[in-house]
Amino acid sequence: MSALIFAVAIVSGEAGSNIVFEDDVVMAFMDTSLVTPGHVLVIPRKHCSYLEDVEPEVGAHLFRIAHRLARALRRSGLQCEGVNLFLADGEAAFQEVFHSRLHVFPRF
Repeated sequence: MSALIFAVAIVSGEAGSNIVFEDDVVMAFMDTSLVTPGHVLVIPRKHCSYLEDVEPEVGAHLFRIAHRLARALRRSGLQCEGVNLFLADGEAAFQEVFHSRLHVFPRF
């Protein structure tokens, strides 16, 4: 199953995942290809291939949720001395899955 099809299946509830946050606009779940323990993806529920396809209000909400998750990671028992937020937009930016997503990586 491609990563894009898997992301769509997660949003629709057809595929299992470790969901850490969800509302009507976004979902956040543990990445299956962890960069570090605690690596979370925040994605819009509505399919958006690129950042330019994300409505500004949805993009703002995406970052608000990433901010909350970063705070939670720093306060968790995981090793987390810092946090990276990463969003690849387009092939030249190394985007591999064409559903816009914001990575939240704990760093140490």
